[in-house]
Amino acid sequence: MTFPAPPIRAEFERSLEPLSGAAPERALPLLVRLWQHTAWRKTVIVALLAGLWELAARLAGNELLLPTFTQAARAFIGGVASGELIDKARISMGLLLQGYLLGIVCAFALTALAVSTRFGRDLLSTLTAMFNPLPAIALLPLALLWFGLGRASLVFVLVHSVLWPLALATYAGFQGVPETLRMAGRNYGLRGLRFVVLILVPSALPAILSGLRIGWAFAWRTLIAAELFFGASSGKGGLGWYIFQNRNELYTDKVFAGLASVILIGLLVESLGFDTLERVTVRRWGVQR
Repeated sequence: MTFPAPPIRAEFERSLEPLSGAAPERALPLLVRLWQHTAWRKTVIVALLAGLWELAARLAGNELLLPTFTQAARAFIGGVASGELIDKARISMGLLLQGYLLGIVCAFALTALAVSTRFGRDLLSTLTAMFNPLPAIALLPLALLWFGLGRASLVFVLVHSVLWPLALATYAGFQGVPETLRMAGRNYGLRGLRFVVLILVPSALPAILSGLRIGWAFAWRTLIAAELFFGASSGKGGLGWYIFQNRNELYTDKVFAGLASVILIGLLVESLGFDTLERVTVRRWGVQR
């Protein structure tokens, strides 16, 4: 049985019309291009908040309770120009770095013990359940009794504020490391501290960075609150003491200047510190979006 040959479709070529009548591409307007940048959007938000502050202060009409944004800005610029705010910020940041770094060392030591031994896991869970809910500022009176009126008291409460959230975040990150990576590390003969540093830390880096960010926020606000109390006791201190002293002297614009300094330092550390660290590590490696 033979089948008829399929019909052959005739080939043809269709010429396209020239694109002379098409509209040329135009660049986006300048405002649209600026709005696509995160920095400009954040600048607009800050400008709106400053405008609302200025409007609320003028409606209140009481400079003692709420100075205008321009008055606070002049006080801030004057404090920076005179060097007073810079000196107070230097004192605060020096204390913060001491307590923060010591807290990081203690947290990693405790977490390394927890992932290595069963006793370490029990120790970490017990200590975090006991001390993590305890506010660090509540320990300042005891720290003053134990260490006296000095930097050691503030460093002690800073270590407490950093240690527990960082240890919990790091341990949670270690627990989330895939078993295949653990087996690969053991096959290469990695044990103990080398296993933690070469296998667990790179894999759990997103959780560790989150813990470092949380620990920094806890330490920064704990330091400012502690300086309000500690400065009143010893007559010394950083930005917290600057705010407390100007509040007593009813310089409300300088109080807002001190608060603005605290906020600006926090923004700089977040944007220039942690965001940059995440961009060059976990985001670059594709571990985090």
